[in-house]
Amino acid sequence: MTTPFFKRAVGRLALAGAALVTIAAPAAAAEPLSVCFLYSNPIGESGWTYQQELARKELQAALGDKIKTRYVENIAEGPDAERVIRNFVQEGCKLIFTPSFGFMEPTMKVARTAPKGVIFMNGTGYKTAPNVGVYNARYYEGRYLEGVIAGHMSKNGVVGYVGAFPIPEVLQGVNAFAQGMRSVNPKAQLRLVWVNSWYDPGKERDAANALIKLGADTLAYATSGVSIVTTGEEKGVNTLGYYSDMSKFGPKTNLTSVVMTWGGYYTKVVEDVLAGRWKSGNEMVGMREGVIKMQPLNPAIPVEVRDKVAKLEKDIADGKLNPFAGPVVDQDGKVRVPAGQAISAADLGNMNYLVQGVEGALPKQ
Repeated sequence: MTTPFFKRAVGRLALAGAALVTIAAPAAAAEPLSVCFLYSNPIGESGWTYQQELARKELQAALGDKIKTRYVENIAEGPDAERVIRNFVQEGCKLIFTPSFGFMEPTMKVARTAPKGVIFMNGTGYKTAPNVGVYNARYYEGRYLEGVIAGHMSKNGVVGYVGAFPIPEVLQGVNAFAQGMRSVNPKAQLRLVWVNSWYDPGKERDAANALIKLGADTLAYATSGVSIVTTGEEKGVNTLGYYSDMSKFGPKTNLTSVVMTWGGYYTKVVEDVLAGRWKSGNEMVGMREGVIKMQPLNPAIPVEVRDKVAKLEKDIADGKLNPFAGPVVDQDGKVRVPAGQAISAADLGNMNYLVQGVEGALPKQ
């Protein structure tokens, strides 16, 4: 038989339990940070934008429901980029990555009037603001190693190089490649042509064919397409790739590529934003930080050369080897970095010359 006392006791316990449940209920989950990416080219199967998209996916997987990411691809540098960045802000993006030199000015323009709390990260630019940081990589570290490989593998000592735009980042790559190549073969020549585009498959293919006609038996490039690698594969000309692992596009002739892996770096940036410790700055990363890596070397490269490159790669990552350690001499014979010294960060960031061993010129402005 149930007594009134028992009923009252059970009722009080039930109310207490309900109160306990109410007190213990977790606070509403924090709104995920909205992280947005702007891409200058189609994502495609390789290249700069493809690597950015891989990094975005890695970032999303690493931080899960703490963030939500999105992207817009194939946006021209200039007014259209500014429009998309403004749309990002209006749609609630709190961290906006604009990984292209040509996005620097549109990023700065939007940042000036953006609401407090919106952060911008511009890749490969140099202008900063309290809400704008910039980042770039020591791509030239990998380029130096590609030059070493070219110096060993070129039979006639003539290597062709397709440049995108004559900005410091690209000139660093050209010059580091030449330095590495001439560390092996002091008489080797790097024949340089410009296409004035990051991504134009037709121009890239034409440039590759022109360089082959000029005697190049090895090709390198600083553009974002696959045309140079596929042209090399068709013509039996060795290639040294950029941005992505290009081996599937040139299984026989692609010797290696400089591969950019941004996922870990982007994850660190977002974690800093989430923790409230992000600060504007200009950050350079490379082999030491795991952003710049070399694609596994083609077995056609002799074992002794592969071993040498592996050691040089470790030396660069450990800070024992600087591709721009002096002497560095330009095309006119001017000493840019004296023997026994290393290039300064300022001179590296403002590089506006070509070194000895490069055949070609900077486009006239």
